[in-house]
Amino acid sequence: MSLAPIRHPHFVTLEGGEGAGKTTALDVIREALQARGHEVVVTREPGGTPLAERIRELLLSRHDEKLAPETELLLMFAARAQHVREVIRPALRRGAWVLSDRFTDSSYAYQAAGRGIDEAFVAELEKRVVGIVPGLTLLLDLDVREGRARTAGRDLFPDRIESEHDDFFERVREGFRKRAANDPQRFRVIDASQSPAQVGAAVERAVDAWLDTQA
Repeated sequence: MSLAPIRHPHFVTLEGGEGAGKTTALDVIREALQARGHEVVVTREPGGTPLAERIRELLLSRHDEKLAPETELLLMFAARAQHVREVIRPALRRGAWVLSDRFTDSSYAYQAAGRGIDEAFVAELEKRVVGIVPGLTLLLDLDVREGRARTAGRDLFPDRIESEHDDFFERVREGFRKRAANDPQRFRVIDASQSPAQVGAAVERAVDAWLDTQA
C-alpha cells in the first residue's frame, strides 16, 4: 500500500462530539446524495463489518481491566482496516458514494488529543493501515456542556467513552477543530448549537455545494 493516503471525492464522513446530532445529519447527507441519483453506502466507525462490530463491542463496553490508550488506538485501527477493505474500497470501486459516521479524524481527536497519544503515531497508522482520506468531512461543532446535556436523558447506560469527564471531551473538541483549521479544503464546520432544522439546512447546503464541484 502506498504511504500517501489517497483523497477520494466520493467518500464523505461526518464527525463531532457527543450530542451533536450526527444521526439527523447523516439522513440529510444520504438524502442529498440519493436525490442526485447516487448509490449511497452508509456505514459507521468503529464497526461497519461483522468483525469490526465485534471490535466495537470491546472498545465501548466497560471492563474491569482498564483499556490502555495504545490498546484503544490499535483496536480502532484494526476495525478500520477491516472496514476499509471489506466495505469502503469495494463500494468506491463500483462507483458508489460512501457516507461514514466517523473515520480516522476521530482517532486524531479521541486518541491523540483526548488520550495524549502522539499524532505522528496516528498518522503512521493512517498511512500504513488505512491509505484513504475522505473528499469531504462535515464537523458538527458543539459546546461540550451542551452536548452532554442533550445526551443526559438519552444514555441511561453510557458506554465506556461516553462516561469520560468533560475535560476529556474538551480536548476532543479542540482536536477536531484543529483538524478542521488545518484542512479547510476538506472540512466544513457546522454550528451544531442551532435547531435541528437549521443544522439540517446547513448540512444540506454544504453537501450541495460540494456536489456542484464534483459535477
